[in-house]
Amino acid sequence: MRPDPAGGGSLSIEVELVTGRGRSWWPRPGRVFAAGPTHTFAQLAEAVDRAFGRWDLDHLRMFVLPGGVEVSWSAWRDGPAFPGTHDGRRARLDLLTPGSCFAYVFDFGADWTHLCTIRRVSGTTCPPAVPALRGSRGDGPEQHGRDTADGTGHDAPAGLPPLLSSWRHLT
Repeated sequence: MRPDPAGGGSLSIEVELVTGRGRSWWPRPGRVFAAGPTHTFAQLAEAVDRAFGRWDLDHLRMFVLPGGVEVSWSAWRDGPAFPGTHDGRRARLDLLTPGSCFAYVFDFGADWTHLCTIRRVSGTTCPPAVPALRGSRGDGPEQHGRDTADGTGHDAPAGLPPLLSSWRHLT
């Protein structure tokens, strides 16, 4: 069942960092966001990037939805979507259903990949004006590798959905 944008409901979206800078991160740092079905994927990306402490935002981004549907934009805020993809500044979160998983990739060079899951839909809670951070778990690694934490996760559990080909060796 899709959220009803006319009803104004609120989504709870869990976002877990899976890989980045050539590493698998375990335990996975996570963030939980409240968002509305009328918010765009670009708005969600901006909230995720802020919540993970990213400051160099001049990088490509893409969401991969169930069934291989891709949502992108080639330059933050003003470039066109990649050919064959939905434009993330126009595509809304109402494309998602409760329980669905999707991937978010930030910075194709560093390959920051995130597993995103729609955890809960409330038809009575009014969504925030923009996607908003509601919870946090674990420290996210520094964007350009200036941290000293060893985030390699050889003991990371299996079970990632087959959304990204790079995740196949992690499952």
